[in-house]
Amino acid sequence: MSSGDIGRPSKARFCPHGYAGLAIIVAAEALLFAGNSLVGEWFTPIVWTGFLLFVDALVCRAQGRSLFVNDRLELLVIAVVSIACWWLFEFYNAPRFWSSDLELWWHYHNLEPNLYLRRVGYDWAFATIFPAMFLTAELFAATAFSRLRVARRVALPRALLFVLIGAGALMAVVPLLFVSKWLVPFVWLSFIFLLDPLNALRGWPSLTEDIARGDWRRLAALLAAGGACGVLWEFWNYWAATKWTYTVPYLGGVKLFEMPLLGFLGFPPFAVECWAMYVFCRSLLTPSARAVEKNWRGLWPTSGE
Repeated sequence: MSSGDIGRPSKARFCPHGYAGLAIIVAAEALLFAGNSLVGEWFTPIVWTGFLLFVDALVCRAQGRSLFVNDRLELLVIAVVSIACWWLFEFYNAPRFWSSDLELWWHYHNLEPNLYLRRVGYDWAFATIFPAMFLTAELFAATAFSRLRVARRVALPRALLFVLIGAGALMAVVPLLFVSKWLVPFVWLSFIFLLDPLNALRGWPSLTEDIARGDWRRLAALLAAGGACGVLWEFWNYWAATKWTYTVPYLGGVKLFEMPLLGFLGFPPFAVECWAMYVFCRSLLTPSARAVEKNWRGLWPTSGE
């Protein structure tokens, strides 16, 4: 599949690891509600590992290939980028960590007291974020949006791309200079404006280039995946023993699970932002876009098998 082109290879059977993933989800839920304290503490990374296995099997059935089956090395790259980028978001959440342990927007509770194990839990959970959204987006692209027709072309002028990059850079810096709970939208939007136009100018896959061709499928799939994963994140988090809560100034008391209702609007652009960040980081590992362009399928480059 070329950049932005969601092909329809022959369908495969549902892979065994999908059943394993479903079993992990069901077992984790059962043990959680049975009061198992170990599962309650590690519930988030456990259940999301099961989710990754299950959704990957669905993607493989729909497309005939998937990250776990064909592109495990790329899955590792995505997971490492996911960990690194979420630690960046953690820095935004506590930008003055050297002088205060005050977290601005989200707060963790009932954490593992052993700092080494806590770090394992953090990184394990963070490693599932990007893969979960990208696999879910691939599933949407292969099913709900597989027949989405070419729509209106929106080609942004080159000068406007530089304006967006500048605006994104400013939005990325401002929350670090001026610590305020009101600036949380900047965190979830800044890297879209900064990196997606930059990826386009550098010849890498981008939503900017997609919509210039009139192809809105990747954008639609990412937005839908962000929304779907966001609901699941908050649903599973609500019941976990080790969990997070929020402090936001926008109708913070009106909640679904632990998330203020308005906060759910941040998940769709969050998926777009994460993909732009991944593409940019991925570009640093390859000399040029041409080296992977012919093998770029959907949301990540494949092994070319």
